[in-house]
Amino acid sequence: MNFLKLPKLLLTTFSLVFFCNLLFSQKLEPKERIGNDPEHIISSDITGKDYLIHMSFPENYSINDTITYSVLYVLDGKSTYRHFNSSKVDFEKIEDVIIVGISHKVNGMESKINRFYDYTPSQDTITARKLEKKFGVPNGTIKTGGADKFLDCLKKEIVPFIDKHYKTTSNRGISGHSLGGLFTAYCFINSNGYFTRFGINSPSLQWNEEKLLNKAIHKFATSDTWNIKPTKVYFSTGEDESPFMVSNMIDFSLYLKKSNYENIEMNWYIFRNETHGSVIPSSFNGTLTTLYGKK
Repeated sequence: MNFLKLPKLLLTTFSLVFFCNLLFSQKLEPKERIGNDPEHIISSDITGKDYLIHMSFPENYSINDTITYSVLYVLDGKSTYRHFNSSKVDFEKIEDVIIVGISHKVNGMESKINRFYDYTPSQDTITARKLEKKFGVPNGTIKTGGADKFLDCLKKEIVPFIDKHYKTTSNRGISGHSLGGLFTAYCFINSNGYFTRFGINSPSLQWNEEKLLNKAIHKFATSDTWNIKPTKVYFSTGEDESPFMVSNMIDFSLYLKKSNYENIEMNWYIFRNETHGSVIPSSFNGTLTTLYGKK
C-alpha cells in the first residue's frame, strides 16, 4: 500500500460520510400525530387544488442513519389513514415501507366533486349529469377526465416534495379503491416505470362504458412485450360488490395474466362476504402483504 495516499483516502472517506450525514440531517423527522391531523398540506399549481398528506413510517425510521425506504402512495388518505396501522396489517410480514396518504383538503360534496375529476381518465358527461341529479347539484358542477393532470401533479409536485423531505428510494407504489382503483389502473396502463407497484382495489372500471378496461384488454391482447421495470400488480374486490365490478376486475386480471409479460408479477383476490365499503381494510392489507411481503 502507498501510505502517501492514505491521507487522501481518509479525507475522501470523511468527506463522503460528512456529505451523507449532512444530506440526511436536512430531512424531516416524523411528526407526533395529534388526532387525524395531516403531516403536510400541498397546494398544486397543476390542478389548482390542496391535498392533505398523511404519513406512516417504519418503526425504526430515523434521520440519524443512511437507510432509505420504498414508498407506497395511497389515494383517499384522509379516510383510509386509520387502516395504515390497522390490526389487520401484519407488519412483521412486510418490508419496511413509508406510506403516504393523499386526499383532498375539502370535505363532503366538494371532495366528491374533486375525486370525480382527479381520478377519472376520460370525460363522461352522461354519467356526470346523472351524478349531479343524484347529489342534487347544478348541471356542470361535476367535471371529469382530469386523471392526466392529477398524475402530472403526483410526478411534479407531491412525489418530489416527499423525496426532498424524507428518506425515500425510487421504488414507488400507488394504491387506490373504487375511483382511486380506477386511477391506479390508469397509472398502470400508462406505466413508464415511474411507479413499479400497483394496488388496484375495487376499481370503477365501468367508467365511461368501460373505456379504460377495453384499452387495457386491447393492449394485453396485442402486445407481446412491455418494456418497463420489474413490476408487481395486485387486484382485489369484495364478493358482494356489484356483479359488473367483480367481473370487470376479473377480466382485467385474466387478460393481463394471459399476456404473460416476463417483467410483471400479478396477483388477484376476491374477498368473501365483503361489500364495496367493508372490503377496504382487507384490500389494504392484501395490497401491503402482496406488494411488500418479505421473501
